[in-house]
Amino acid sequence: MELPARVKMVEVGPRDGLQNESAQVPAAVKVALIERLVDAGLGVVEVGSFVSAKWVPQMADTAAVMAAIRPRPGVSYPVLTPNMRGFEDARAAGAAEIAIFGAASETFSQKNINCGIAESLDRFRPVAAAARDQGIRVRGYVSCVLGCPYEGEIAVDAVAAVATALADMGCYEISLGDTIGVGTPAKAQAMIAAVARETPIEALAVHYHDTYGQALANILAALEMGVAVVDSSVAGLGGCPYAKGASGNVASEDVLYMLDGLGIETGVDLGKLIAAGRFISDHLGREPASRVSRALAGNT
Repeated sequence: MELPARVKMVEVGPRDGLQNESAQVPAAVKVALIERLVDAGLGVVEVGSFVSAKWVPQMADTAAVMAAIRPRPGVSYPVLTPNMRGFEDARAAGAAEIAIFGAASETFSQKNINCGIAESLDRFRPVAAAARDQGIRVRGYVSCVLGCPYEGEIAVDAVAAVATALADMGCYEISLGDTIGVGTPAKAQAMIAAVARETPIEALAVHYHDTYGQALANILAALEMGVAVVDSSVAGLGGCPYAKGASGNVASEDVLYMLDGLGIETGVDLGKLIAAGRFISDHLGREPASRVSRALAGNT
């Protein structure tokens, strides 16, 4: 199959990238990062989540961040909402797009959101229905699609079942997450093929972690299958608090460098994206995890 002519990059750094930082990142810094990412040409920037501050204190200021953002035409600013309370908070903050996040692993679901897969889907249905009724778009996430830190390999049929359930709720897009980064290209393609038997390939996105150095290879494998939406995190920020060893999302700069090299259009400027990654990395007091950023800075 030919590679897509254009790929939509979904930037998850301000949420997934920062959620595990132990030191609170000020709302003003988050807003400045989001503005830089949008300036770089990204059309989707995940800006936060409406979850319990007890569990994810870094996201407690999401409403303040949303209030300070200067919305740009054609740009989406999705937020995660795990339940109806989170949805109501997101709606009050003016969210135009939300995301719900399930898992293909029963154990991971219990660890991540304190309920099993079936119960999680039951929680999401009223959220998705309320969002649809109010004209708010809903994106779905499936975690552990290529492996689980507790259960090991995950059957592709289990992934397909959760993805289908989310699509049936009205999720316009389903992001398939290799939460611990154990996947390899052949396994990634087999998983996508199984999901695509029930959910159109046009509605699928990939969200790969680079724990084993396989993220770019797996993204290319997904592109070969016809997937044209890729999640990534600026400067390679982030991991998963409930997945031991998840070293972080694939760096947006590295994904863009590969896409540029393949001649795939994204609308994103590499220089501005690198600058955004440097901005947040400087604030955090460390080098970007992006190899492209380090290489272009002469720090290989």
